Amino acid sequence: MNPDALRKATPEEQFEEVTRGTVDLHSPEDLKKKLRYSYESGKPLVIKAGFDPSRPDLHLGHSLLLTRMRRFQDFGHTVVFLIGDFTALIGDPTGRNATRPALTRDEVKANAETYKQQVFKVLDPEKTTVRFNSEWLDKLGTEGMIRLASRYSLQRMLERDDFKKRFRDNISIAIHEMLYPLLQGYDSVALKSDVELGATDQLFNLLVGRQLMREENMAPQVIMTGPILEGLSAKLIDGKIVGDKMSKSLDNYVGVSEASDAMFGKLMSITDDLMWRYYQLLSAKTLKELAELQAKVASGEVHPKTAKLGFAREMTERFHDAEAARKAEEDFEKRFAKKELTAEDLPQVELSLAGAASLPVTKVLAEAKLVASATEGRKMITQGGVRVNGEKVADPKADLGAGEYTVQVGKLKAARVKLA
Repeated sequence: MNPDALRKATPEEQFEEVTRGTVDLHSPEDLKKKLRYSYESGKPLVIKAGFDPSRPDLHLGHSLLLTRMRRFQDFGHTVVFLIGDFTALIGDPTGRNATRPALTRDEVKANAETYKQQVFKVLDPEKTTVRFNSEWLDKLGTEGMIRLASRYSLQRMLERDDFKKRFRDNISIAIHEMLYPLLQGYDSVALKSDVELGATDQLFNLLVGRQLMREENMAPQVIMTGPILEGLSAKLIDGKIVGDKMSKSLDNYVGVSEASDAMFGKLMSITDDLMWRYYQLLSAKTLKELAELQAKVASGEVHPKTAKLGFAREMTERFHDAEAARKAEEDFEKRFAKKELTAEDLPQVELSLAGAASLPVTKVLAEAKLVASATEGRKMITQGGVRVNGEKVADPKADLGAGEYTVQVGKLKAARVKLA
């Protein structure tokens, strides 16, 4: 416990920073009361966020919660990084139109280890409490599970949007899936959490925890949800950022563990409007500092590219280090800003024609690993994002014969391809 950290900002100042970018807040009054009590008593709040290790790799979208946790942490509060090793065996049904395949204990354990390695790129490991919900859920036993299930009606569970839709469409809902919100809610009881954080699609689960705490005569946790981060291709349309959510399968993501130069380059590829969205949700800069930077950009005192370089540098330093960020910035300036995209800079790829006179450009892109598939290659061509020897490819059915080519996809991916 660090009373000095708890008092380095007033409750009002803390409220402004920890709630930035919030979608749901139940309730503002409760959070203000808790922050005021913590400030006056010197007792930190318990901030809980749960992560089911259902996938081994995280991207910036997953780091939104971590960033909000870090803001609480910097104000001296106790942050609990809860690994849902028990609930991962069920699989969160949120947003699913089918039952998730069950993970094995070994898969959960392996994924949990990679989580711990990645989250401390954002959270302070010395100030973070890591817990596993199997600590208390394993001990519930059959009787405890039945008693927990008795505390929520089927009708109320079917009010949940994804369950409601699946029921209406006659899509199977497994009984164990309905236990998930109850088990997540029980986590809050076990941890005596003051605040639980989650994405906006977690609202139902978080509200269950708030109810279970009331039934245990505990002060109900405040629940805060944040947005689902848009991917790199999102744009401003009619005053709103619009685009698919950040996703590895859509190749519009920045991986927490990917190479520093790739991370830096991807962040430099986003629009200026999306940059401010990312700044608000992910940057360690205060809202006051961001307002000052935006004002300088608006007045022409600071160029938008300079602001974007600052954001890309901050994120690369966070997930790597200052030296890696410096080198990534130098490489970006050389290869892209100065347009010095030379053959010596590029990976060399040799592809076989296998007796054919030519290969479709879409197949060349896929086999050179510049896109995930020929279908994605076709999409990039129709969007005007593919160049061969500096010339834009307009025809998705175009092909290439024997020879050497500089093939580029978007601003960030290119290779020297030899066809023979």
